[in-house]
Amino acid sequence: MQLRIAGFMSGKGTNLIKIIEFERSYKNDNSPYKVVVIFSDNYNSNAIEIGKYYNIPVIIKDIKTFYKNKNKNLKDMNVREDFDKDVLMHISKHNVSVIAYAGYMSIASHILTDNLIGINVHPADLSILDNKKRKYTGAHAVRDAIIAGEKYIYSSSHLVDRGVDQGSIFIISQPVEVELGENFHIQNKNLSEVIVNINQENLKRKGDWIIFPLTLKYFSEGRFELDDYKNVLFDGNNIPNGIRMRDNYAI
Repeated sequence: MQLRIAGFMSGKGTNLIKIIEFERSYKNDNSPYKVVVIFSDNYNSNAIEIGKYYNIPVIIKDIKTFYKNKNKNLKDMNVREDFDKDVLMHISKHNVSVIAYAGYMSIASHILTDNLIGINVHPADLSILDNKKRKYTGAHAVRDAIIAGEKYIYSSSHLVDRGVDQGSIFIISQPVEVELGENFHIQNKNLSEVIVNINQENLKRKGDWIIFPLTLKYFSEGRFELDDYKNVLFDGNNIPNGIRMRDNYAI
């Protein structure tokens, strides 16, 4: 039986497109998973266009409008719970068991993480620690890695759990060499932004777009499992730092 997935997105949806294309690469609907609904928290996203192109139903509930109607700040997680209750009600009608957070910019509250398995891809090696905490989390992970002098950057697929980018790791991509250019200086903010964007896009192509569909495939096939404490097992073995890619195969 195919794993039924809800694809969550906020912007262009390139990660979601790659997930769908991987699914459609199987003949005769034999993919181990199926994206059965698309949800977006942004009226201006590409969700409608993607849904029409791939014939997938789309649900849009604009989070900024939701907060504005309640006269609340977007950081108010109590309101986020109300938002997520409504989201959960709508996607549950499609009998999904996994959410693929494919460029979804809102923080998921426990309403979603406690009720459905969530899988995300993050532009950093989440196994790297600093004072026993994950070093490269949050929205500026690529920038932070470049500033720290990292020669290579990575993508990590991980469980979406309470705490941003804190869930158990599934797969870490192959290393992608940082490209700085000849005149790079970290204090030049404009140049830094260009460099960050170039490296982020390169990492998407060589990291995100490979490990995200593969993670869903392995999870659908039962190779990835979660124990009672939400630790990830691969082929029955505990993998506290995930598994790493080599030559586009996870090892």
